[in-house]
Amino acid sequence: MAAKEPKKGSYGADSIQVLEGLEPVRKRPGMYIGSTGPDGLHHLIWEIFDNSRDEAMNGHANRVEVALLPNNQIRVVDNGRGIPVDIHSKTKVSALETIMTTLHAGGKFGGDGYNVSGGLHGVGASVVNALSIMCKVEVHKDGGIYMQEYKQGIRKAKVAQIGKTKFHGTIVTFEPDAIIFKEGTTFEMNRVVSHLRQQAYLVKGLSVTIVDAREVKEKLDLEGETYLSDLGFECPITTFYFEGGLKSLVKHYNEFSKPVHKNIFYVEKQAEAENVGVEIALQYIDDISTKVAAFANNIPTIEGGTHVTGFKTSLTRLINAYARKNGILKEKDENLTGDDVLEGLTVVISVKLREIQFEGQTKAKLGSMEAQSAVSTVFSDAFSVFLEENPDDAKEIINKGLLALRARKAAKAAKDSVLRKGALEGFSLPGKLADCQSNDPVDSELFIVEGDSAGGTAKMGRDRVTQAILPLRGKILNVERARLDKMLGSEQIKNLVLAMGAAIGDTFNIEKVRYHKLIIATDADVDGAHIRTLLLTFFYRYYRPIIEAGYVYIAQPPLYKIAFGKEVHYAYSDEEKEAVLKKLGFDSKEAEEISEEGDELPVEGDTEEEKDEKVVKNRSKKPQIQRYKGLGEMNSDELWETTMDPTTRTLKSVDVHEAEEADKVFEMLMGSEVGPRKSFIQTHAKSANLDI
Repeated sequence: MAAKEPKKGSYGADSIQVLEGLEPVRKRPGMYIGSTGPDGLHHLIWEIFDNSRDEAMNGHANRVEVALLPNNQIRVVDNGRGIPVDIHSKTKVSALETIMTTLHAGGKFGGDGYNVSGGLHGVGASVVNALSIMCKVEVHKDGGIYMQEYKQGIRKAKVAQIGKTKFHGTIVTFEPDAIIFKEGTTFEMNRVVSHLRQQAYLVKGLSVTIVDAREVKEKLDLEGETYLSDLGFECPITTFYFEGGLKSLVKHYNEFSKPVHKNIFYVEKQAEAENVGVEIALQYIDDISTKVAAFANNIPTIEGGTHVTGFKTSLTRLINAYARKNGILKEKDENLTGDDVLEGLTVVISVKLREIQFEGQTKAKLGSMEAQSAVSTVFSDAFSVFLEENPDDAKEIINKGLLALRARKAAKAAKDSVLRKGALEGFSLPGKLADCQSNDPVDSELFIVEGDSAGGTAKMGRDRVTQAILPLRGKILNVERARLDKMLGSEQIKNLVLAMGAAIGDTFNIEKVRYHKLIIATDADVDGAHIRTLLLTFFYRYYRPIIEAGYVYIAQPPLYKIAFGKEVHYAYSDEEKEAVLKKLGFDSKEAEEISEEGDELPVEGDTEEEKDEKVVKNRSKKPQIQRYKGLGEMNSDELWETTMDPTTRTLKSVDVHEAEEADKVFEMLMGSEVGPRKSFIQTHAKSANLDI
C-alpha cells in the first residue's frame, strides 16, 4: 500500500521557543542521555530519530531513514517540513542554529509547531550535537539546501545555502565524541533494528528504513543527496512499514507463543474530555509471564506510569464484573487479583498527549494524570463490548485468570514452606553452600558451579573471605515451563533461592541479596551451555531486577593450557591458542601432533622432583596443549589463577537491552511450543560450533 503524501503546515522561526543555554551537557551527559555507556550512545540515535518521527506523528512526514556509516557516524533523513532556517527573533541567529546549539529550544513548547511530540524538554538535537565530535545538518526547504556544521556543539560557520532542491526534509549526520563515550562509539545493528521496528509499529503509515553502510567499499559522497537506500549501494537494507498498528505489534510479540483466545482486542480512540489519544491491543497466551509495553507519544515508558495504572485497574475490574455477571465466579468465590488477570497477558498501550509530563529526563515513566482517566474510559468502554461480543474469548480469558489464582495459592504455600523450613530447622543456607566470611553483599561473590567435582576444586581455590561456592547437581528445572510451586519443589532451585537470601515472588527484596556478584561458572561444552541457559532463564523470569542491577555474571574459564618448557600460557579461544603458538614459533598442527605423543604435563599431586623431571623431558619438545572441558579438570591453583582471581579473571556482565526481544528469545528456545524452536535449530544448525 502506498504511503499518503504528508500534509504541510506553517512552521517558521516563531514556532521555536528558547528556554535556556547548552552549557551543562558536556559536563554532565548522564543527566540528558542516562549514561555514557552503550545505552547512552544508542540514545543519541533515538533522540534524532524521535524528531523525525514527531514530524510523521503530526502528519508532516511518511519516510525516515537511519544509516550507519563508516567511522561510527549516523545519518538520519526524513521528508518532513525541514527545520526552519530563517532568523529567530530572540536569538538573532538562524532557527536551525538555535535548535542545534541551545537547550530547551524547539517547536514542542506550545504554538503551532507540533500537536503531539515525544520531546519533553526539546533537548534532543542540541544534546546530540554537544556530545558529537562532528555534527552536520542539511535542510531541504522552500527549494533550497541549507547546511551548518558543528564540533562538540559549537558551530563552524553560519547557516549557508549550498544548493537547490525539490526535496523537503532534514538530514542530520553525527559522530559521537570518544572523549565522552569512553566505553566505545560502535553501534549495535541488532539494537538499532529492534528499536526502530517497534517505532514503525507505533506510527501507522510510516516507512522506517535502516541501512548498514559501514562496510560499503565505494566512496560515500552524500552531499546534496537524500535517501542513501535509493542510491544503489550494495549493503544491508531493512525497511519496516505497518498498517495494523499495535495489533500488528502484539502479533509480533506473540509470534512464538500459543494464544489462549483467537481474537486480538484492539481499540483506537480519542478521549475527548482529556484530549488524549488512546490505542490499546492485547491478547492472552499460554504462558505465566506478562508483557506490558507502554508508550507515551511513542516514547517507551519502561517504568510504566499513569496510563499503565489506568489500564491495570480497569482490566481487573472488568474481568471480575463479567465473571460474576455470567456466573463464572460464584458468590462464595474471591475476586481475581491484578496479578491473576495479568498472567499470560501481552498488551501494548499507547497514549498521545499535547502536553506531556514524564518523571525524569530519560522519559521512563509517564506522570500526566489525564492519561490515567483517558485510558480507563476508552479501555473500559471498548473491552466491555469485546467481552460481550466474544463470549468464547471471554471465557478463556477468565479461565486463564482462575488457573493463575489456584497456582498463586499453591505457589504461596510452597514458597512459605521453603522459607519457613529454612528458618525453623536452622539451615537457612543450603548444606552444599560453602559460604564466604564477609557479610557485606558488595564484596561478596557466589560462584554457581556445575557438579561436585568443580565445586570441590572451586572451594579449595577460592578466596574464603569474599567467595562462596554453590555446586548444582546436573541441569536445573526449565522454569519457562513451570509454575512457582513446581519450581520450588526442585532441590537445586530451592538451594539457589535460599543461598541468595532475597526470597522469591511477591516477597522478593533486592535489598536482601547476599551477593552482588552471582557468577555462573559452567563447563565449556554443550551441557555447560545448556545449564547456563537454564540459569539465565531462571534469573530473567524470577530475578530480573538482579540482572538490571548488574549482579549477574558469566565466568570465562580458559579452553586451553599451553606449556612449553617452564612457560605456561592459557588461551580462552581457538584464536588465542593460535596466537600463543605463533608467538612460540609453532603452528597448531605441529603442536597438536606432539601433544598426542603422550608427554605428560605436571599435575597436582606430583612431587617437586616429578614436576622437574617432566619439564626437562618436554623442554626440547614442542608445546603441550591441554584442552579443558570442565572446571573439575583444573587443579585449584589453575582455577584461581584463570577464573576466580579478581585481578586476572574475565567476567561477562549480563544485562537486558531490549526486554521484548529477550522475551521472544526465551519463549522460542525454552517455551513449550516445539515448532518455533525446531525452525530456529534447522535455520542455524550449519553455523553452530559444537564441542561434544
